[in-house]
Amino acid sequence: MCPDRHRRPGRADTVLGTSAVRAEGSQKVTGAARYATDHSPRGRVHAWPVPAAVPRGRVTAVDTGPCLELPGVLDVLTPDNAPRLGPSDDPTLQVLQNHEVPHRGWYVALVIAETLEGARAAAEAVRISYATEEHDGGLRADHPGAYTPEEVNGGYPALRERGDPDAALAAAPVRVDCAYTVPPLHNHPMEPHAATAEWDAGGEHLTVWDSSQGAGAVRTALASLFGLPEERVTVVSEHVGGGFGCKGTPRPHVVLAAMAARHVGRPVQLALPRRHLPTVVGHRAPTLHRISLGARPDGTLTALTHEATTHTSRVREFVEQAAVPARVMYAVPDSRTLHRAVALDVPTPSWMRAPGEAPGMYALESAMDELADALGVDPVELRIRNEPALEPDTDRPFSSRHLVECLQEGAARFGWAASRTPREDGPFLRGVGVASATYPVYIAPSTARVHVRPDGSHLVEINATDIGTGARTVLAQVAADALAVPLDSVTVAIGRTDLPRASLAGGSCGTSSWGWAVHEACTALAARLAGHRGGLPAEGLSASADTTEAVRQESPYARHAFGAHFAEVRVDTVTGEVRVSRLLGVFAAGRILNPALARSQFTGAMVMGIGMALTERSTVDPVHGGFAEDDLAAYHVPVNADVPAIEVGWIDEHDEHLNPMGSKGIGEIGIVGTAAAIGNAVCHATGRRLRDLPLTPERVLTALH
Repeated sequence: MCPDRHRRPGRADTVLGTSAVRAEGSQKVTGAARYATDHSPRGRVHAWPVPAAVPRGRVTAVDTGPCLELPGVLDVLTPDNAPRLGPSDDPTLQVLQNHEVPHRGWYVALVIAETLEGARAAAEAVRISYATEEHDGGLRADHPGAYTPEEVNGGYPALRERGDPDAALAAAPVRVDCAYTVPPLHNHPMEPHAATAEWDAGGEHLTVWDSSQGAGAVRTALASLFGLPEERVTVVSEHVGGGFGCKGTPRPHVVLAAMAARHVGRPVQLALPRRHLPTVVGHRAPTLHRISLGARPDGTLTALTHEATTHTSRVREFVEQAAVPARVMYAVPDSRTLHRAVALDVPTPSWMRAPGEAPGMYALESAMDELADALGVDPVELRIRNEPALEPDTDRPFSSRHLVECLQEGAARFGWAASRTPREDGPFLRGVGVASATYPVYIAPSTARVHVRPDGSHLVEINATDIGTGARTVLAQVAADALAVPLDSVTVAIGRTDLPRASLAGGSCGTSSWGWAVHEACTALAARLAGHRGGLPAEGLSASADTTEAVRQESPYARHAFGAHFAEVRVDTVTGEVRVSRLLGVFAAGRILNPALARSQFTGAMVMGIGMALTERSTVDPVHGGFAEDDLAAYHVPVNADVPAIEVGWIDEHDEHLNPMGSKGIGEIGIVGTAAAIGNAVCHATGRRLRDLPLTPERVLTALH
């Protein structure tokens, strides 16, 4: 292809902002996409972990005799014979290193066998003896062990206070004081956590195919644990069947697979049973919320306090930042946001889609609805009246903030004003609700490399991860746009640690982080092409970019995405069942780079919000100490019958203070506020305020009768 083609300064038919078809779509629908356990190195064997059957204690004996007598069993790893591991900043990865059992489900042995079925059967034959200890798995706001941590997830300070909120609340003409609860929730991606591990013949190089949201983080962890330089560890995560946060950090399965492979000298494959996931791979911790709002009669907020109490494990501290959104949302002069944690004998919580924002905004937006009722003010109008000019907690200007526009456009599209009168339809009560949404803009350093070949094709290389979001597609669009070339000339290679390093897929920062690096590399290549004379060399031309320095420069702006949810529900007064009949989300999330992919992300998150509101709940059994709902038969995720025709829209937002594409994250904001909008709609329909999620039939019937 003529090299002049690559020197055009730009073109009008940009591919950014169009609904380009998924680059890997045909691979997925034909089964050609290979996931972690689709890789079968020669001589592969299988492993199956054995979870602890007591809530707390110590392993006193392991009887592997009956297990080793079964056909095909190669060995059983226990705390007595497992290879010793090196250091790690995550204690949950120190598997089989001692005899302590910090909580039910902690792995105490690992069976390795020729077949998957043989490994599973052999794991059931392992006999473990324990010395049990008293355990505590019960979270309550007045727990004597509650403490205030230094910081919470995301690096936010646990406590922020402005003014004198207690005095302002006491003086407020109108006050509401509300308590809300969100139970433990589980991620449950379609593909469970799985890995295939292989050491080379000399045991000098480890290759792992892992279902992970960040191959680079897995490589770093494995290199430290197994005493290797990182260049001697290769992690591949080319296709990942969902994650929702629980695959954002390395998990025990990949360590066990690598450990077993080294021990038996053969490749080992390990896929966690679904019933193990709630215990082993993190969960959304339960949160107990206490919110007080003070306002003038016209609805102007004068005071706000939000105290969130949650549990963490005794293994590793993780504190959900549930009160942080209250620092962003509304103009209020006196406020206090506080997080308290209780260390219990429970599995370690971790990331789940929109950690902090999802449970925190459920409580805040429910309280705002209660305040609107107390004032007799329309809930949409109340939110608009308290719109801040600057970020309340920092006084920084917003890079862009179009929440009011989202509320106004959503109200118009939903027919909000006309639907505000509750209706009865036989045994059904109908009502509507609204809630705002927010999610911060995160951007992480990344590197990228791009090549152009003499035939006019382009290759983009970056260790990004596609967990179902369409990363390959949108990165190809970024590259094609920066190079001013056809989209079909661009191929994107991702999901391997031998590619240029990049941030993980999490915090809704993937596209903004990776896209920035890809854009810079392509811009550098375009400049190089502009100065090139004659045909391209046989090896083509290349350029690289590293955004570390640019990304780490502190922005003077508060950068957030915003949105508004509108819900209509139908409540059956006979059965207590709640059905969502309409759901609309309108978002302001920067430039939308691919409308089809964006709509999919918004919709999927809103579906998770329906589950959070109506069906999803987990409980820690007070006797055996584990999660009672440990499979999809007991833990109810939404199915087709639960989901209405969801409508999604967005404000065309132009923000020059983000990244070269002008994009914000969209993967998580869709779940933020959905549960509150549904809960507010149920209150509107029934006249009863339910403050504990999920809004199950028994809770609704109790409230009605």
